[in-house]
Amino acid sequence: MRKETKGAPTLQPKPGTPRASRRNFLAGGSAIGLGAAALLSGMNREAKAQSGDPIPIGSALPMSGVAAADGIEFKRGLDMAVSEINQAGGILGRPIELHTEDTKEMGAELTSQAIQRLIDLNEVHAVINGYNLGTTSIEMDVVAENDIILVHYNTAITAVQKFMTDPDLYYGSFMGDPPEYYYGPGFLLFLSSLIEQGFWAPPNRKLALIPSANEYSIIIANAIRDQAADYGFEISLYETVPYPNNQWGPIIARLQQDPPAAIAITHFLPQDLAQFMQQFVPNPTPSLVYMQYGPSLPAFREIGGEAVNGVIYSTVIGAIPDEFGLPYREKYAELYGKEAAFNIGSQTYDGMWHYALGAAIAGGTGAPFEGEQNRKVAAAMRKLIYRGMNGTCRFDIEGQYAYCYPTQVKDPSLGMPHQFLQHQDYREQPLLIAPPLYAVAPFTMPPWIE
Repeated sequence: MRKETKGAPTLQPKPGTPRASRRNFLAGGSAIGLGAAALLSGMNREAKAQSGDPIPIGSALPMSGVAAADGIEFKRGLDMAVSEINQAGGILGRPIELHTEDTKEMGAELTSQAIQRLIDLNEVHAVINGYNLGTTSIEMDVVAENDIILVHYNTAITAVQKFMTDPDLYYGSFMGDPPEYYYGPGFLLFLSSLIEQGFWAPPNRKLALIPSANEYSIIIANAIRDQAADYGFEISLYETVPYPNNQWGPIIARLQQDPPAAIAITHFLPQDLAQFMQQFVPNPTPSLVYMQYGPSLPAFREIGGEAVNGVIYSTVIGAIPDEFGLPYREKYAELYGKEAAFNIGSQTYDGMWHYALGAAIAGGTGAPFEGEQNRKVAAAMRKLIYRGMNGTCRFDIEGQYAYCYPTQVKDPSLGMPHQFLQHQDYREQPLLIAPPLYAVAPFTMPPWIE
């Protein structure tokens, strides 16, 4: 039987006072309440007094190196959001001007240097990033030293913990999605729901965990390991592989010696994960296969081919395939091509919109070292509940990260959905199978089990 999530005492949800909002707030859309309409009217009057000078916003992205595919999509999401915001009148009448710097192979030194260049050369008022690996959250120090706003999608519990050491210093740092920790209990909750709904009758209660040698993978694997017993599972294999890794023979041999009910691979490079499936399918175990992040990228299907059919993966942030997000998907494909990864671009797209709305509510942006105004922007962002392409972003005010639904909060209007998707036909996009409120297709048993 499933028990309450534990193991993250510093990440428990805190009650807040939500405030409704819509993405078309800047444009003066009709889907706002009377109070918001009055505020919008005041914002329009304020806009007339603005100089119209561009507002410089920066982004430090991995445009080359191992994560270049994602960096390109992050840039596309930003470009799309900036274009829409400027067409709607900008932030109180001032257009956004986007500046980017390449973080290349990422890491703390390259990422911090890129952000500092954005500040020194362009005097950016905010930095809207996707993710940068291996930074040890140094981005938060750079923006704190320069008194500006940061929105990032590092999906890192270390960023939450760092914020909590000094909330006043890091007031301007926001993580626009839940930390990776929630992948752990979320996976266990998903497996339990498959059993409870009669979709899966596991041959045993064993789980195999295969992280790679990096912090992100290990945090997720450890979160599964530490709470498995609470959901009635046991860990039969915990094996760390190199990063990167495409030689899966020894791992597969160990799986065959003691077949588990489910295999969770928290390594995340798409080409490596595709190689696992190609090596696993010829002589599989009767196990569900869950993988982390990599299956969301086109390269996973392109390399793995038919072998990837049946693979499950999840994301704590991704563009929801509903009627609200459909126009975004269509426009993204029109601008960047059918195979463009809108799930990646949606992160920075939402981040830019969330920041722009917060700045508009606060009466404008703040330049570097204009801490008084930037604190107003941060306060507005904390109160704002933003329904974007990735669902609802509501910030936990104690950790300044997005709440996670349904693992952390039970109200879908107050948390970002932890989405589970399945590759059912490698020639098509994967299908969203959970949570039920967002699902577009049912779970299907993988072909190697049937």
